[in-house]
Amino acid sequence: MKAYLAGPDVFRPDVLRWAEDARALCAARGVEALIPLDGDATTPAGIYAQNIAMIRAADVVLANLNAFRGAEPDSGTSFEVGFALALGKPVIGYVDEACSHAARVARWQGAELTQNEGHVLDRDGLSVENFGLPLNLMLAVPAKIVVGGLDEALAAMPVGL
Repeated sequence: MKAYLAGPDVFRPDVLRWAEDARALCAARGVEALIPLDGDATTPAGIYAQNIAMIRAADVVLANLNAFRGAEPDSGTSFEVGFALALGKPVIGYVDEACSHAARVARWQGAELTQNEGHVLDRDGLSVENFGLPLNLMLAVPAKIVVGGLDEALAAMPVGL
């Protein structure tokens, strides 16, 4: 069983320690972790090709979908999730807390959302999805979303995958 670990964790200052811990956590469950750091590419095109190859080789994608540099998940991670789903691979996303997408936007903007003609609006007057999902529906509907971290995502993997 191979799991591609998607997420902005590769930008952490302790990324090598994180990767070591993530590999050990996966190995304890009989899963081989495929981590974007695994390759030796150094150019944008090379890194992209390497990550795409790892997603293709994976049986499942485990994605850190916590907000990154804003109210939304990392854009690269969102792409990887979509690519995996297009390949028919299961995706398990994880978030630190169980709150709605609208609540995340309000907290990030530091302002209450308003209502206008049945629409929830942010401080700029733009509509905010308000389905009670933890993320944008394009992530929350096709992916299984769990509250917690990598360990909870591993525990949520389908049996016999």
